[in-house]
Amino acid sequence: MTGAAGPRDESARATARPSLGLLAVLGVVFGLSVTVGNTIGSGILRTPGLVAQLLPTAWLFIGVWILGALYAALGANALAELATMMPESGGYTVYLRRSMGPYASFVIGWSDWLSTCSSAALAALVIGEYGTILAGISKSFTSTIASAMILAFALIQWRGVKTGSFTQNLTAFLKTLAFGVLIGACFVLGRGITGSATKPPTGFAFLAAFVLAMQAVIFTYDGYNGIVYFSGELRNPARDIPRSMFGGVLSVAIIYLLVNVGFLYVLPLDKMAGQPLVAATAANEIFGASGDAVIRVLTIVSLLSAVNAYQLMTSRILHRLSVFGFVPAADYVNRGGTPVIALFLSAAVCLAMVITGTLEIVLAVTAFFFVAQYALIFLSVFILRRREPAAPRPFRAVGHPWTTGLVLIFSLGFLGGAFVADTRNSIYSLIMLALSWPLYLMLRPKAGRPIPAS
Repeated sequence: MTGAAGPRDESARATARPSLGLLAVLGVVFGLSVTVGNTIGSGILRTPGLVAQLLPTAWLFIGVWILGALYAALGANALAELATMMPESGGYTVYLRRSMGPYASFVIGWSDWLSTCSSAALAALVIGEYGTILAGISKSFTSTIASAMILAFALIQWRGVKTGSFTQNLTAFLKTLAFGVLIGACFVLGRGITGSATKPPTGFAFLAAFVLAMQAVIFTYDGYNGIVYFSGELRNPARDIPRSMFGGVLSVAIIYLLVNVGFLYVLPLDKMAGQPLVAATAANEIFGASGDAVIRVLTIVSLLSAVNAYQLMTSRILHRLSVFGFVPAADYVNRGGTPVIALFLSAAVCLAMVITGTLEIVLAVTAFFFVAQYALIFLSVFILRRREPAAPRPFRAVGHPWTTGLVLIFSLGFLGGAFVADTRNSIYSLIMLALSWPLYLMLRPKAGRPIPAS
């Protein structure tokens, strides 16, 4: 399929640079794997402690996780319409270009790329930190192990998209298996669900606690969008995108619910409340002194899949930005279907963040864009429905405009909450937005150069 003519390759040829084109060789199994790999990480091991503190009754504790899954499904419902309408790899930058223009596409693309690079660096650092503890070596080797992880996955992906996707499938399977062992141990060795002596708040205090718990849970579900970064590499995007997104949300929801019910079997809510790492507390109850090591191994296994997924995604974002004319030569794709220049540029940035320790700054500053991109995506569904009512939509958002409007309202609320909760870094994000305009003017393609519309 190298060099095959089609819509995916026209944009690469328009840049007049050599490119064999991305290969349409992926399917639903990869879609599910990248969703699981992109979503399930250390969040599910930490968030239950906050939720138990805010909503200290079993039915509220479990109920908020069910509502989080419903929100993720509604978000997938809206996003799947855009992804099947524009089956191009690269993620949100593709959709914003068509709905709001090249500048919005540039801003979202660069912020998405930077935040995903920093997520990969952070996951690799956690692997490095836990690896040094398990191996009993100095923590000074943390960044060395993290750097080795980033380079190893980059070299694996360099071989081609089939090798990268196989690695994703394998690491996601190992992650699911590891969580299955934890869940089974909780149910077999736990004492059963017990009541809580703490009463839930009432009135406005309850509303505030519920909103905070929902926000934490929804962030833990974030990742259902993983497949949209590879839309142009799916054999049948009209079929595979909805199946991957909804199947991924369902898979993650089942794992999350079983994990949380398992925790309830081991620990009373009173003991869970406020714990920074509930999974470690539960493991210590089950496995005794070796519980801490069990959770560290589980975390490492979980994050291997995340690092691979993040690096696959960063290379596709940068590749698409290059196709749009912003990054010279990064649109080149090797015979295996890997955008190699974009891959190694992204890996270099991840390594720089690990070595210099700047990833937390990047994460904080881009967090506002991370929340904003969902609001912009849901708004794009409305814009394109109005502007292009007759455009082909292999999947149409069920219940639109009500379902899309609901998640848009929630997203705007979370955006406001993010600004209030972290005003300083949100202001830095707005400064970054202002500075992005002259950068856009400098990097945008020169007049007369043909650039694809989407």
